[in-house]
Amino acid sequence: PFRGEYETLILAHNSKGTDKRKFKIISGDKLALTPSIGWNHWYAHYDRITDKMMREAADIMVSSGMADVGYQYVNIDDCWMNAPKNNDSMRVGPLRDEKGNIIPNKHFPDMKGLTDYIHAKGLKAGIYTSPGTLTCGGFTGTYQHEEQDARQFSDWGFDFLKYDWCSYGKIAGKDKSLEAYQKPYRQMGKILKSLDRDIVYNLCQYGMGEVWKWGGDVDAQSWRTSGDLGFELDRIFDVALRNSGYRQYSKPGEWNDPDYIQIGWIGSARGMGISKLTTMPANMQYAYMSLWSLMASPLIYSGDMTKLDKFTLNILCNPEVIDVNQDPLGECGLVIKRDADRFVMIKNLSDGSKAVGLFNRGKNAADVDINWSELKIFGKKTVRNLWYQKDLGIYKDKFKAQVPAQGVVMVKISKLR
Repeated sequence: PFRGEYETLILAHNSKGTDKRKFKIISGDKLALTPSIGWNHWYAHYDRITDKMMREAADIMVSSGMADVGYQYVNIDDCWMNAPKNNDSMRVGPLRDEKGNIIPNKHFPDMKGLTDYIHAKGLKAGIYTSPGTLTCGGFTGTYQHEEQDARQFSDWGFDFLKYDWCSYGKIAGKDKSLEAYQKPYRQMGKILKSLDRDIVYNLCQYGMGEVWKWGGDVDAQSWRTSGDLGFELDRIFDVALRNSGYRQYSKPGEWNDPDYIQIGWIGSARGMGISKLTTMPANMQYAYMSLWSLMASPLIYSGDMTKLDKFTLNILCNPEVIDVNQDPLGECGLVIKRDADRFVMIKNLSDGSKAVGLFNRGKNAADVDINWSELKIFGKKTVRNLWYQKDLGIYKDKFKAQVPAQGVVMVKISKLR
């Protein structure tokens, strides 16, 4: 009875002034009408993750202001289950009980209590498993227990599932057919749709079988288009350009996912819990966030939440940049290349304006421009720098800026007010 679209108007007033904004609520079967936005533990904590760390991340998502600009998912990745063997004895134990129910390891004594804690803060909780017998980290997979585990996740109160190929490759064997790639994901997609709880479904199978062409057909809301970005952080421009090549398959409820945002303090798989500050240049970090926002990619941060600094929060929490990512039109940006180092990414927005990223992946600052004819617009337009949150002025037929090395100038081009 509540299906449909509902227009609301949000009014805000305090000592600084007043403001208002329209907000549309859409009720129906389709989930994730904008890209998922939140945090995942993997690149910060790997197999060291605990219930305490997850609760702490939820606390910080609220206290840091991340939740205020839209971050909502607090997602466990691998290593919350028991494993047949592991260096940490608290992660070793029986994989399932006598009824076949999956058993969390001793670092996660109360999964329902954890999701209740996250939900009490107005946030959502995510979980991880694999269609194989074991996960990538060697923990219990869901093979032959798919429906039982999905119902367990629902009963615990999870709102998001990352489903990672991992050891399923041994089950598929030498069969490289499209059906073999789709089979486990289609199965879980049907199960999730049958549940009483809405669970956003994220496929992690590294782009095999051109998943962007069929991810939506197996009832997923997002899918990884490539391998783990942790191995390619020095190539974020290449990863983004490759991902944007699949832009025609991006739309509300169906998102291409090039993996997580990894800035700030990042952990190590062998780091004994010690995280290190990224060596990525500051300009590239702005470019990173700009690319993911212009591509309408899920914005899942995967750094150490306990070491968030002002600079990292500045990048993660610019509301005008996040608005581009969350725009309800759901377009992935179109790339126009200038040369080997310079390119422009253009994203149409639902209000008729254009978000434009002028990128320079070279080692020296360079001028990059965009002509109105390339944007299919004409006449005088207002140009606003989104990172500075500052209007730059009125431009007649083109915009040009000097873009720092490995950096970006991100603007919004709109009709005159």
